[in-house]
Amino acid sequence: MREDVVLTLDFSAQDVAATRFARSRLLEVVTSVQVLKDPGSRAVHLPWVRQARERLAAGGVRYELLSQLVPMPAWHLPDFLTPVPAATADGMAAELAALAATAPRSVVADLEPLARPLPPLVERLRADPVAGLARLTAEVGAYWEAAVEPFWARIERLAEGEILYRARKMAVGGPAALFEGLHPKVSWSEGRMTLAQRRYDSAQRLVGGRGLVLVPSVFVWPGAVLQTDGVAQPGLVYAPRGVATLWEGGAVVPRALAGVLGRGRALLLAELESPASTTELALRTGLSAPNVSHHLSALHAAGLLVRHRSGRTVLYVRTALAQALLEAGAP
Repeated sequence: MREDVVLTLDFSAQDVAATRFARSRLLEVVTSVQVLKDPGSRAVHLPWVRQARERLAAGGVRYELLSQLVPMPAWHLPDFLTPVPAATADGMAAELAALAATAPRSVVADLEPLARPLPPLVERLRADPVAGLARLTAEVGAYWEAAVEPFWARIERLAEGEILYRARKMAVGGPAALFEGLHPKVSWSEGRMTLAQRRYDSAQRLVGGRGLVLVPSVFVWPGAVLQTDGVAQPGLVYAPRGVATLWEGGAVVPRALAGVLGRGRALLLAELESPASTTELALRTGLSAPNVSHHLSALHAAGLLVRHRSGRTVLYVRTALAQALLEAGAP
């Protein structure tokens, strides 16, 4: 029987200062393969599973090596396939280039902890890392284009909203507020973060000094994983807020609130479970972009929304007052 063990990370003031956020397309690819292999354990993603399988089949995408490298249950994944992101890459091409450039000795070392016998294609990768990495990189690229990239704008927006939300919480309440509600198995107390995980190995204590990389990942839901390789910064991969609504067709608008604000403005507030742009809200609600922009300006002026710039995009975020109105109007 598997039992929860507690992984701990002690933070110094320097660790807190070095803690940051990053995102990884490669990580989403790997965790999405886990979802396809065991959709029942991650039922939130079933709408995506249906569409992804159709797209992969229609495109004739083969990803046998990638699949064999992501066993279920995945107690260990090779570090070269799931590196802690040093920074959010500009695009998938950069992450694929980094994967292709993995040193052959690193591939062999990362495959050593995997259970024996190795699957046939993984054994061939170990025997010839250069050829194996070329095949793996091609598979990951084809899989990404068919199964993940078509949904990336929505996934990215959710992750960006999570980062904004956590940054605001930390600005107001410090590190304790940053980790508050991050994940049911993550807690913070007196400068120490703990993560309860179901694993076979024994409890261990991770020594701080380099801070932590927080990596929001849609497909890792409902889990949370602490990544460590002894060299790079440790990374905590966790699901952002709002994953449960990611694939839903539309938000439920409280009638009482619609009666006060009008249905259009109430609908926009309800849709903003996670931050979104004017364009995205227009696509999701069917309202025209000028109409959405007009409503958002009015809601902002009333103190129900705040604006945040993410690159060239302006994201709208519900305020605590808006949240209270939605909860009060809910049946």
